[in-house]
Amino acid sequence: MPDAVVIGAGPNGLVAANLLADAGWSVEILEAQSEPGGAVRSDREVHSDYVSDLFSAFYPLAAASPVIRGLELEAQGLRWAHAPSVLAHPLSDGRCAVLERSKEQTARGLDAFAAGDGAAWSRMCSTWDRIGPDLLDALFTPFPPIRAGARLALRLRGPVGLPVARSLVLPARRLGEEEFHGDGARLLLAGNALHADLAPETAGSGGFGWLLCMLGQHYGFPVPAGGAGGLSRALVRRLEHRGGTVRCGQPVREVVVRGGRAVGVRTASGEAVPVRRCVLADVCAPHLYGELVDEEHLPRHLLDSMQRFQWDFATFKIDWALGGRIPWTARAAAGAGTVHLSDSVDDLTRFAAQLAIGQVPDHPFTLLGQMTTADPSRSPQGTESAWAYIHVPQTIAGDAGQDGITGTWDEREQQAMADRVERQVERYAPGFRTRILARRVLAPTTLQSLDANLHGGAINGGTASLHQQLIFRPVPGTGRPETPVRGLYLASASAHPGGGVHGACGANAARAALRSTAATARVLSSAQRLLAGRLRIQEPQD
Repeated sequence: MPDAVVIGAGPNGLVAANLLADAGWSVEILEAQSEPGGAVRSDREVHSDYVSDLFSAFYPLAAASPVIRGLELEAQGLRWAHAPSVLAHPLSDGRCAVLERSKEQTARGLDAFAAGDGAAWSRMCSTWDRIGPDLLDALFTPFPPIRAGARLALRLRGPVGLPVARSLVLPARRLGEEEFHGDGARLLLAGNALHADLAPETAGSGGFGWLLCMLGQHYGFPVPAGGAGGLSRALVRRLEHRGGTVRCGQPVREVVVRGGRAVGVRTASGEAVPVRRCVLADVCAPHLYGELVDEEHLPRHLLDSMQRFQWDFATFKIDWALGGRIPWTARAAAGAGTVHLSDSVDDLTRFAAQLAIGQVPDHPFTLLGQMTTADPSRSPQGTESAWAYIHVPQTIAGDAGQDGITGTWDEREQQAMADRVERQVERYAPGFRTRILARRVLAPTTLQSLDANLHGGAINGGTASLHQQLIFRPVPGTGRPETPVRGLYLASASAHPGGGVHGACGANAARAALRSTAATARVLSSAQRLLAGRLRIQEPQD
């Protein structure tokens, strides 16, 4: 009987298991898929000579995360690789905004869009220098972040602090308009906000866009050398060295609850796995509450709140094996690992508006990864292993394009959507399609079949909007990994602080479990001492 069972071997589940093993616990992970990693996996299925990342690919949050850094995964073989430039946003007229590792280089490039924008960018970087480390500590700890929050409040005190706090909750469009005169920096902010499901007019999108820009500026958008799976393999090796186990092909169908406490799990095959201490669930909140845990064990208000749980946008992804590098019109895009494709902030707003009303975008904002540019081991010299993804609605009401896409995502719809994305790339890189040797299409339904946490292709475990963050994540009044069932902890991206490969959701759950066990041990110890004292008092005197 293990001390703990972790449901799911995604990055959060693996981090949680490692931290419990570090504390001396015996830990077993049960993973539904045939291999561990969740949304951090790679393969050679597109072309035998090319390594492709199935889901996530670039990891600025992992590079910045004190949780991931603290695991010292380099000792398990993890190596990070970087593209020459972090991110590029080319325009069809040949101009290109580029996020470089050097803030001075980034500033010089933005000055080409409008004089003075480089100085404004430098001021934003100075703000990060002042509050960045404390902000990350606050984000990556359970809510409320008492110590990190106190340090952050001290740094933001006085007349300087409130304007900074205001900037963090501004929409990306408004923040860009207040700080910059040219399109370059505005596109960097708004494009990065759309890595989540935050439109340029959404409150907080400016702060999210700024955060990703600053992470890229200071940590880059690194990739694991050899493929995304290298990160997962390092986590598994570390766990196994500490006695933990990962069992794949073992989907969990039930969390067993007795007397209000999680006492184990039951797999799809009917196997019962009891636990001594707790269960940690690296699964999306709607799957945990009412499915893995029967409704009879949950309070009515939680079940009612889960009816209002909002998913983030669905995702449609394509992987390519390219016979040559992408022929960008804007040359500066050639050296970037990540490329954003959209002509203006107005186009981003139009794209987000189409999603909001359930329309499949006709000219989708496209995020593209040049993996060989970032890591030369991904494909033969002179070629490119590349991918692109776009957001589509979770529920499709219509198609803003001409293909009649309905959301059934049958073969016709998948190929039509892939062609639409390729035409978008072709606008910025004429001749791109002639370099395609092979492609793989991953529709929202396909993504979910490969990782159940990617519900309908949602990649962030629920919307990143303010109404479902902090104490509202996954539902109002939570914000922490504890659940109404004793000994059961939510360890997925549905918990605070949300999506991204940073391990904080799993770490928070593991630490909560350790604290709870320590508190129980203290209570039992006190009770034992009291009982022993009473027994001594009652002993007969000679």
